[in-house]
Amino acid sequence: MAVAPTTTPGLLTTTIDKAARWAQTNSMFPATFGLACCAIEMMASGTAHYDLARFGMEVFRASPRQADLMIVAGRVSQKMAPVLRTVYDQMPDPKWVISMGACASSGGMFNNYALVQGVDQVVPVDIYVPGCPPGPQSLMHGILTLHDKIMAGEINR
Repeated sequence: MAVAPTTTPGLLTTTIDKAARWAQTNSMFPATFGLACCAIEMMASGTAHYDLARFGMEVFRASPRQADLMIVAGRVSQKMAPVLRTVYDQMPDPKWVISMGACASSGGMFNNYALVQGVDQVVPVDIYVPGCPPGPQSLMHGILTLHDKIMAGEINR
């Protein structure tokens, strides 16, 4: 005779790793690093119409020591690349990077000596958000994709 396992109603079980990933995804603090027209779309994603607050991201942090998500929005010049790297290095671990727009992802239409042809040459990028400029909906999709990858354990930092 098989005995059915007993369960306590209302008991929640999980692993520490899953609980930590859930906490990380629901309390991300983005760093402000807007460089061009994509920054306007990034700012729009924080307004009431799009409401990033429902994902626990209502405050963009001005200090890298308080942020764990860097959204690089716009073209990165050769002079700005060391500053970008310094801000990234000052962020606490774990940290993630979203490259927003064609200019940040690949240099966009600006193929010249003054601009970095892809921010992944300066910092490791986790999610690329395409477009010129991508709208707030695209950025939110990129953020949710990042959340899914963290929850699935695909991104470990």
